[in-house]
Amino acid sequence: MRAQLARIDAVLVQAVIAAALSFAHLHDVASAAGQDGWKAWAYPISVDLLLVAAWRRLRTGDAKASGWCWFVIALAASLGANVATAGLLDLNAVPAWLRILVAGWPAVAFLGGTLLAHSAAVPAEKPTADQEENADDSPPELPAERDVSAPPPPPVSVPTALVEHARKVAAEHHTRTGTPIDTPTLRARLGVPAPMADAIAAHL
Repeated sequence: MRAQLARIDAVLVQAVIAAALSFAHLHDVASAAGQDGWKAWAYPISVDLLLVAAWRRLRTGDAKASGWCWFVIALAASLGANVATAGLLDLNAVPAWLRILVAGWPAVAFLGGTLLAHSAAVPAEKPTADQEENADDSPPELPAERDVSAPPPPPVSVPTALVEHARKVAAEHHTRTGTPIDTPTLRARLGVPAPMADAIAAHL
């Protein structure tokens, strides 16, 4: 746990140092380009806020192209200030093109921050009223038709002797109960399968 806290503290310290140096470099460039007083301090704040807004857009997963575009722009502004103050730029004689870039940065930062912070996510497409009406009018699915082309089962062949025996059983049942014998009872008395019992009953 302590090792993890130490690692997190080291990362935070490194981030604070890098942010402070970049902040100071942006301030120096803005001040050298003619933005004195509080305006020179506002430039690094606007660059860092644009970086944060672009990073948040990349983390959400929506409109990543826009997030990457503004992230690169803000990173270029920060990196450019860091490189320019490393001795490659005479802060006492800032070129005109850099003064133009510094003067135009507030409008660029405002546009990027507004687009990143207030652009709505694309909602899921909902069915229209016509689509819902067509869905309500669609006919119900009919059950699959029975295959009438299948051949009927072959007739059960009943021996004549078994039919005669069944007639005796049916007569004895009628004499004893006064009612005709039914197929299940006939099947039980004869001990034959159901198809055979149905075929025998048809001969009675």
